[in-house]
Amino acid sequence: MALSNNVIGAINCLAMLLSIPIIGTGIWLANQAENSCVSVLQWPVIVIGVGILIVGIIGIVGGFWRVAPLLIVYLIGMLVMIILLGALVVFVFMVTTRGSGHPVPSRVYLEYHLEDFSGFLRHRVHGPFKWARIKACLSSTDICAELNQTYHMAQDFFNAPLSPVESGCCKPPTECGYTFINPTYWISPINTAADIDCLAWNNDQSELCYSCDSCKAGLLASLRKTWRKANVILIITLIALICVYLIGCCAFRNAKTEEIFRRYKQGYT
Repeated sequence: MALSNNVIGAINCLAMLLSIPIIGTGIWLANQAENSCVSVLQWPVIVIGVGILIVGIIGIVGGFWRVAPLLIVYLIGMLVMIILLGALVVFVFMVTTRGSGHPVPSRVYLEYHLEDFSGFLRHRVHGPFKWARIKACLSSTDICAELNQTYHMAQDFFNAPLSPVESGCCKPPTECGYTFINPTYWISPINTAADIDCLAWNNDQSELCYSCDSCKAGLLASLRKTWRKANVILIITLIALICVYLIGCCAFRNAKTEEIFRRYKQGYT
């Protein structure tokens, strides 16, 4: 029984360690410069990671110190955490299936349309109050200003692999026909009726296209890209956690069986 308890405790240590990549993923999401303006995914990830950490500690105590009630709490609690993590993984996958960029003639960078994204993501930037806060956050960064230091010629800029936020927020849509002066200063639009964002563009460096739907779409494209990367880590961790949990269930069952046989033998001696 002692050996079985030690095995269970060691397995629970692995479960506790698997909380580290989950918590780390949440912290990584919170520290992404462009995505820090929309605090959505990082907190559920961190909360689940901390929950797994706490449940793992309970399992370690129950395993090494042979406290059966704590092991039962561990088994139930870890099952709940696995279900929550699995639900989060599926949710992230579903809301990020849409939202790829569109190629533009004679340009390397892509442009993004708000209607391409899932309703959940669009809701994150919908409404004047929400976007006013996000806009203030984006405009306070150096995302667009850094483009002026990097690209001085129009062709160099057109051949640049811009990030979604740079493409959506720092320049007007290509179909408007603006003339390039520098990455954040454009004049003489040819077709202001091509897109509502054509009239929203402003050469004021604190405005630019931060009020454009293309900026909202660019931010969502950046969120989508980051969330999909995070989801890969969560999926791998979820699979490992399920394997550890199943092994722990088997070890706990074997330990209980061993205890029953030991008591049975003692009853006949």
